Amino acid sequence: MKDSWDHTYDVVIAGSGAAGFAAALTARLRGLRPLIIEKTDRYGGSTALSGGAIWIPTNFHLDAAGLGDTREKARAYLDATVGDRVPEALKDAYLTHGPRMVREFHDRTAVRFVYTPGYCDYFPERLGGYPQGRSIEPAVFDFTALTAEARRTMRRAGLPTYGLTITSYDFRHLNMVARTWAGRRTSVKVGLRAAKALATGAKPLSLGEALIARMRYSLAALGGDLWLDTPLTGLVQENDRVTGVRALRNGREVTIRATGGVVLASGGFSHNQELREKHLPAPTSAAWSSASEGQTGDALQLGVEAGAATDLLDKVWGAPSVCPPGERPFFLVADRGIPGMVIVNQAGDRYANEAAPYSEFVDAMYARHTAEASTVPSWLILDARAKARYLFMGLFPGQPFPRKWLADGFVKKAGSVPALAEATGIPAARLAATLDRFNGFARTGRDEDFHRGESVYDRYYGDPTLPNPNLAPLTKPPYYAVPVHPGDIGTKGGLVIDADARVLRPDGSAVDGLYAAGNVSAAAMGETYPGPGATIGPAMTFAWAALNHVAAGGR
Repeated sequence: MKDSWDHTYDVVIAGSGAAGFAAALTARLRGLRPLIIEKTDRYGGSTALSGGAIWIPTNFHLDAAGLGDTREKARAYLDATVGDRVPEALKDAYLTHGPRMVREFHDRTAVRFVYTPGYCDYFPERLGGYPQGRSIEPAVFDFTALTAEARRTMRRAGLPTYGLTITSYDFRHLNMVARTWAGRRTSVKVGLRAAKALATGAKPLSLGEALIARMRYSLAALGGDLWLDTPLTGLVQENDRVTGVRALRNGREVTIRATGGVVLASGGFSHNQELREKHLPAPTSAAWSSASEGQTGDALQLGVEAGAATDLLDKVWGAPSVCPPGERPFFLVADRGIPGMVIVNQAGDRYANEAAPYSEFVDAMYARHTAEASTVPSWLILDARAKARYLFMGLFPGQPFPRKWLADGFVKKAGSVPALAEATGIPAARLAATLDRFNGFARTGRDEDFHRGESVYDRYYGDPTLPNPNLAPLTKPPYYAVPVHPGDIGTKGGLVIDADARVLRPDGSAVDGLYAAGNVSAAAMGETYPGPGATIGPAMTFAWAALNHVAAGGR
C-alpha cells in the first residue's frame, strides 16, 4: 500500500481517553507526529466521566507529601493484591514507568495532579498497603483556556453538582456537611470557588473532566492532531507488521499510514451486549455500565483478527450502580459507606460488607447470586435519619428524592419495614430479622457478620462522629429502597501486552507495529483493583511506554 495511503503520520492512536492523549503527548515530546482518531463526536472517552485520579506508587507528589513510599513497598502491595495473575515484568514496568510519566508530564505539559491525602489504597491492611493512600487527582483547570471548539466537543460528565466544582478530596468532607466542621468548612471553600468563578468568568473543572481538558490543552500547544467522528474500521498489515489503519472519515473510508506504529487506546466492550453475554458473568447488561457509549470492542476484535492473544475477558472494573429510568447509571461509591444503610438480596439477607471497595462488592454480588436468593438486583435500604444526614445519589442531606423516582416506583418508600418488604417483594419476616440483627451490630459498633467499618477504606466515607463510622441502626421511618445492579466503569479484559505495551500473540511474540493501552488491553492490575486510579494510571503509563518504544525505533 506504499503508494496508496491517504494520510501519513508517525503514529496513529485509536481512542481519545487518557491512554490516547497520553500516547499523543508522549509522541510530541519525542518529536513524532501523532494522530488521534475518535469514533464519536466527543473526545475524552470514559476518562472524562471518571474521577480522574491515578494510582501510581512512588511518584514525586507522594515524596513531597512525605509518604515514605518505596518501590519495595509498592511491589509487596502489588504482589499481595494482583499476585501472579499478570507477568512479573508487567508489574515491574508499571512501577518503573509510572513515576517517570507523572514527572515528565508535570514538567513538560499542562497535565497536573495533586496528592489526595487519606484516600487510602483499597486494601490498606495488606502488605505494602498505605492507609494514607497513593492516589493523586487532577488539579482544577479553567475550561475557558480551551478554544470554543475544544469546549464544544469535549465529553462532559454531567454529574449532579449543581454548578459547583468539587474535587474528590472536597467530596469526602462534603459528604459529612451536616455532621462535621470539616464538612462545613469544605462547603464554604467550594462556595467561594464558585463565587470567584462567577466574578472572573472562569469555568473551573475537576475530576476526569479536568484531566481530559488539561490533556487537550497540552496537545493543542504541542501541535498534535485529533479527528472526531472517525471510527477505526481496520488494521493494515504488510509483511507481518501493522503499518497503518483504515477509518471512516467524512463518509468515506481512508487509509492512514503509521510509520512508527499504531496504538489501540479505545477502551473495552462495556456497550457491546453480545460480547458481554459471551464473556461476562450472567446476568449482564450494557445499561448498567458507566463507561462511555463508544466502548463496543471494535479495536479489541481487530486486534484479535491481527493475531493477538487476549486475557481477563470475564472481568470488569466493577461498580455497584443504581439505574434511574431514562438516566445514566449512578455509581455508588461513598453511598455504600454511610451509616443507617444496608444492602440485601431478594431474600432479604445481607451478603457482603456494603462499604467494601466497589469492584470487590460487584464480585460478591455475582459470587452470592442464586435463583433462590437473587442479588441482581439487590436492594439498598436506608432510613430517614441516614437520608437527612448524608449525601446520597448526588442529593444533599435532607434533599428529597425526585418526584418521578417515587412516582414510577424506582425508589420505594414506606412507613414501616413490613410495608417496605411488600413494596420490594422481599419476605417481610426475613427483612425484619436482618434489620434487627444489623441494628444490634450497629448499637455495639461491631459488624459480626461482614466486619463493616474495620478497614481504613470502609471508614474513609464513614461518619467520624460515630463509634463505628459505618454503622448506625435503621429505626427512623420512612424507609427507602433502591435497586442496585452489578455495573461497571469498563471491562478489564483485552489484548495481552508486554512491558513496552506491544500487543502479543498467543505464542508470546509481538505483533510488530501494534501497541495497546487502557481497557482495550488486558488489565495490568489483573483481577483486582488496588487503589483509586488503578484504571487510568496504567492506561497513561503503558501509553507512555508504548511511545518510548516507538521513538526508540521499535526496539
